[in-house]
Amino acid sequence: MRLASPLLARPILAVLLLSLAACGPDSVELDEDAGTSTPGTDAGTPPPRPDAGTGNPGTDAGTGSGTTASRPISPYRDGIITYYAEADGTGNCSFDATPGDLDVAAIVKSEYQGSAVCGACAEIQGPKGTLRVRLVDSCPDCTTAGHLDLSPSAFDKLADRALGRVQVKWRFVTCPVTGPMRYRFKEGSSPWWTGIQVLNHHKPIRKLEWLNGLTWVEVPRQDYNYFVQSSGMGPLTLTVRITSWDGEVVQEILPGILNSQILTGLRQFTPLP
Repeated sequence: MRLASPLLARPILAVLLLSLAACGPDSVELDEDAGTSTPGTDAGTPPPRPDAGTGNPGTDAGTGSGTTASRPISPYRDGIITYYAEADGTGNCSFDATPGDLDVAAIVKSEYQGSAVCGACAEIQGPKGTLRVRLVDSCPDCTTAGHLDLSPSAFDKLADRALGRVQVKWRFVTCPVTGPMRYRFKEGSSPWWTGIQVLNHHKPIRKLEWLNGLTWVEVPRQDYNYFVQSSGMGPLTLTVRITSWDGEVVQEILPGILNSQILTGLRQFTPLP
């Protein structure tokens, strides 16, 4: 988030399962079972692999360093780009800083969609060429539809910095991530209060649900880009399904509520043809 300024600058759950309580993050091992995932289905998946700590901050927010091609998922639209000096990959979306990848942007608050655009990628056509950026923040100081506020280095790839504010065209595209999606449990998560953030997704996330007995329950998404079940998701193995903007469904089985940890899943959305 930012504070208003002439250049739009900004400063920018607690229980481990009893069966895992004696293990450190690096010692947790899970069995892998066969599973499938296809667009628009609820196919089952095997349990994910846990990572220690917060994982690689360079891939938490979005595209990583893979070579998967981006595909358009919306038409081009008119927009405006500006820049803010403090851009580092953090912001409203609660991603880690990505000093090795500053092709990042904040989107006008009216199009932030309650964090639904977090982790999405946008392809921008500017005077100097085309650039793909990750959306990591909202821009409350922006007032024009289609306004993207970039890091200075990203802006420099599209236009001369001295211009400050430039008309462009941009569209949403898939993110060229590699590997499966990842799931971060918010600090303080427990079986009685659970917050989950989805990371490293090829396409934007529309919703997350968890299986409560025999019923799928949609988890409310917060403005800070966590899906939070205020009554918790229970002490047992956790089955979740994630739906992309275009309706593809991926289902994962998580080993339980792991406070402040990131789990690497076994599934990813299918690349578009």
